[in-house]
Amino acid sequence: MTSQALVDLTPLLRLALLGVVLALGPLAWVWLRHRGGEPGSRLRALTWLTLFLTFDLVLVGAFTRLTDSGLGCPDWPGCYGNASPVGAQAQIHAAQSAMPTGPVTHGKAWIEMLHRYLATGVGVLITVLAIAAWVEVRKRRAALSPSWATATLAWVCVQGAFGALTVTMKLYPAIVTAHLLGGLALLVLLAVQAEAFVPRPLALPRGRHALAWAVLALCVVQVALGGWVSTNYAVLACSDFPTCQGAWWPDMDFQHGFTVRRELGIGHDGAAIPFAALTAIHMTHRIGAAVVFVAIALLAWRLARGDAAQRRFAVGLAAVAAWQFASGLGNVVLGWPLVAAVAHTGGAAALITLLATLLARAQRARRQLLSTPAARPAPATWARS
Repeated sequence: MTSQALVDLTPLLRLALLGVVLALGPLAWVWLRHRGGEPGSRLRALTWLTLFLTFDLVLVGAFTRLTDSGLGCPDWPGCYGNASPVGAQAQIHAAQSAMPTGPVTHGKAWIEMLHRYLATGVGVLITVLAIAAWVEVRKRRAALSPSWATATLAWVCVQGAFGALTVTMKLYPAIVTAHLLGGLALLVLLAVQAEAFVPRPLALPRGRHALAWAVLALCVVQVALGGWVSTNYAVLACSDFPTCQGAWWPDMDFQHGFTVRRELGIGHDGAAIPFAALTAIHMTHRIGAAVVFVAIALLAWRLARGDAAQRRFAVGLAAVAAWQFASGLGNVVLGWPLVAAVAHTGGAAALITLLATLLARAQRARRQLLSTPAARPAPATWARS
């Protein structure tokens, strides 16, 4: 089989055009549905729709990773230099014949390319959002600084680079985990923009506000650990619960497990990664989960003591935490079924988005309070001697 360049920009223009075509559907829906609406209604609807599709993109990315389709097309951005697997049938057939259970099959190629198509479409929508945000500013009717939309556009470009590196570096665990975190960062950026159109500030006491930030930070670390578990295929290192391999503290190798600069399946010494390292990765994620669940429970309890809006967030956090526990436990005791694994990623994305929404509303309330003249501190007076 002839060698294939890892990066072939030949199909880039065709993929970009396909992304535009895919984005035309959502754009047309927003335009027609809000053609007679108030100023900014289209931008608001487009922001919410892009947030929804980005959430879907995170799920499709998880499905791509969990079906081992990340190298279904071993080059980028196309598939063997083509814009779709249709034009690469001969190459895919040759690779599948040489290794029937390998990373390249017709099914995996389609899964990988569908993920890229959706990512391109979302990128086009984010580009339109950034342009529309600046247009709204020029018309003096923007609800939010266009810097958020601009930052989102810049970050989706970074996310595209991570997607390319995922292929060219052959599923390098650190890159794949960073790609997952980048997708969640997109959700946060879009959630903040979506909240700018909703006049529902949420007044949080200082203690609850600080606790919410702490829980968000813990959740980000835990998602990174979860991505590290998934990208290193360490889920099945423990097949029982609450113990692991029949022990509360099994044999673990943290040095090999948490060496970041290494290839998939390789330890820090260049040899195959030992099973004890996978156990260390899995157990660290379990311990982190316990810490995060306690923190979420504390935050939900504190929010439940507040007003109706805070209580709704408390219920949401409790529901998502229960979802994460059930899907995570299902991954362990059921042998990592695809449905549970994708659901676990979706729960993590929902949790991060929910916390970002909570903090965005709280920040708006604080800004409104500070902008009220009565809330501003009085100027200092000095007694004359």
